[in-house]
Amino acid sequence: MSDSKISPLAYVGPGVVLGADVTIGPGAVILGPCTIGDNVWIGPGAQIGAPPEMTDQPQNAAWTGDLAHAGVRIGAGAVIREGAMIHQGSYRETTVGAGSWILNRAYLAHDVLLGAGTTVSAGVSIGGHCVVGDRVNIGMNASVHQRRFIGAGSMIGMGTPVARDVPPHSKAFGVPARVRGVNTVGMSRQGISSAEIDSLVAAYTSGDLLLAELDLAQFSTGLAADLAQWVGRDDRNVMTAILR
Repeated sequence: MSDSKISPLAYVGPGVVLGADVTIGPGAVILGPCTIGDNVWIGPGAQIGAPPEMTDQPQNAAWTGDLAHAGVRIGAGAVIREGAMIHQGSYRETTVGAGSWILNRAYLAHDVLLGAGTTVSAGVSIGGHCVVGDRVNIGMNASVHQRRFIGAGSMIGMGTPVARDVPPHSKAFGVPARVRGVNTVGMSRQGISSAEIDSLVAAYTSGDLLLAELDLAQFSTGLAADLAQWVGRDDRNVMTAILR
């Protein structure tokens, strides 16, 4: 690829594979192993690929070619804004899904899996091993405890401490954090029918946040996949809900 969009003041280390039309700003540091898809934009001062912050993992000097960890993968069309930080995976690639936005000063710890089309707002911290679904929106300065799950299509309010799992297509906010509603607007914009939306709202309002009583076969393919990702997880530690 052409280097015309890569600042001479950026550092791209050994083991970094760049797709086409990648933009990298001055002061950005990208350490391998790392794979970056086409049309990714990486802002000034972004830090990608430092070793996991784990006492049982080597704090290797990747810039010397010592590539000790599981890597980072940035999907096509993602935007990584200035000062964002993404750490290496310890046993799986830390992953940013295609078309996602990681805003300034956001932090993704080791082994995080972030879905496609998701927005991680300024100042958000996501702890190690977390899984965040597609099209999630996490508000400014929220913090997500390690090993938590946030279901597809969910919205997390600004400053929210997420210490438990969040069901798909829900809205969570407050201190302590609670599920406070269903993201019906987002579902509608996604083209989900009103009947399907009403069915999910009814399940959550009844207290069935685990969706144990819901027949997923009634839903269209996209929504069914979102819900199946939630239902299929082991050891869910679901957030308390306050729904009217």
